[in-house]
Amino acid sequence: MTGAVYRVRTDGASRGNPGPSAIGVSIEDAEGREIEFHSEAIGRTTNNVAEYRAVVQGLVMLERLGATRADFLLDSELVVRQLNGQYRVRDPKMAVLYAEVVRRKARLGQITFRHVPRHENARADQLANEALDRGRPD
Repeated sequence: MTGAVYRVRTDGASRGNPGPSAIGVSIEDAEGREIEFHSEAIGRTTNNVAEYRAVVQGLVMLERLGATRADFLLDSELVVRQLNGQYRVRDPKMAVLYAEVVRRKARLGQITFRHVPRHENARADQLANEALDRGRPD
C-alpha cells in the first residue's frame, strides 16, 4: 500500500503528571477503516512525553507498512504546535523524542500533524486507557 494516504490517530495518557502512562495508536486507510492499532503501557512519565512516544510508535508502524504519506491527528495542541514548528521544544526528554520524530518523518515522506478535539481522537484515547488499565495491579 505504498503511496496510500493513511490517517494516524495517536494519544498519550498519564494518570498523574508524571504518573503511570500509556500510548494508543490507530492507523486508518483512505476509507477510514482501522488497519492497525497499538496499545502499550510505557511506565512512569509525563503526559507530554507519552504523547510524543505515541507519535514515534505511529511512525514506526507506518514504516512497517511502507507508507510515504500520512496525516497524524492528535488532541495535544502543544505537541502539534511543536511538531509544526510553531513552538520550541524546551524539555530535554521531549527534545530527544522530537528529534526522533523529525528523523523518522524525513524517511517516510509527506507527513502532517493536525490538532483535533478529544472526541475526534476517541479510538487512540481508548487504546491508551486500555493499556493503563491492563498495567494496574488488582
